[in-house]
Amino acid sequence: MELLTGKIYDGKVTGITKFGAFVETSPGTSGMVHISEVANRYVENISDVLTVSQTVKVMVMSISDDGKIALSIKRAEKPERPQNRGNNRQPPKPATFEDMMSAFKKTSDEKLGDIKRQGDKRGGNRGGRH
Repeated sequence: MELLTGKIYDGKVTGITKFGAFVETSPGTSGMVHISEVANRYVENISDVLTVSQTVKVMVMSISDDGKIALSIKRAEKPERPQNRGNNRQPPKPATFEDMMSAFKKTSDEKLGDIKRQGDKRGGNRGGRH
């Protein structure tokens, strides 16, 4: 079977190393899942997540010129999609640079105000000239 990049396949874990797992997608065709592509969380020991002969879904991330297949388990998982509850809201538009800068300035001003108020509560001007 010819694998296609970006497609999801069922596979069987055939081997585990400290840096990843080997997964056979069809007889004679296998690839490697790097430890960073096993789960959507930090994995210190891959054996805590996978076992040999376990069946997993994998996405083909890439196939190198020399035939090495890079697979991902975490990218094969379907993301949770919010349920449409009958409202026809449009997705939010991406913020413009000006919008992001305005929000940053507002947050920054609020934080500086909080810091100043805390300093005033502690007795004000510490270490400065009197």
